[in-house]
Amino acid sequence: MSHRGRPPKPLEVKRALGNPGKRKLPKENEVVVLHQPVTTPEPPRPLGKFGLELWERIWSMGMSWVSPISDIDLLMMVCEMVDERQALRVQVIRDNRPEERRALRSLDAQLMQGLSLLGFTTTDRSRLGIAEIKKRSKLEELRAKQQQA
Repeated sequence: MSHRGRPPKPLEVKRALGNPGKRKLPKENEVVVLHQPVTTPEPPRPLGKFGLELWERIWSMGMSWVSPISDIDLLMMVCEMVDERQALRVQVIRDNRPEERRALRSLDAQLMQGLSLLGFTTTDRSRLGIAEIKKRSKLEELRAKQQQA
């Protein structure tokens, strides 16, 4: 998924920075809080092996930001696409037909878009204010080595 310009900052980040853009922000009591699941929800429809593995991975990694209410349909479609992709990939490897290869690449693009919408690219996690990948400093590396010893 491509973004134009800088990705938008989450509301929490804007509030923490003192709203540097001075744009009107919604009042905190007006923001809807998404409820986080305590355990991995069951998929609403059956999934194949690869779709179910993705379902489990997404909930284990994204439980703090993926909503079991508002994101469930998108997540289900992405997991179904993974199952479809696996079957199509086998066909492409076996038959090497150009139309199947194009269909696989199209499905790959749709999968990436779905994963992006769910916050599973580094760019999207950053945009959502979820995580930032940061190189360890030399001091942090030394501390980590001392804790392991």
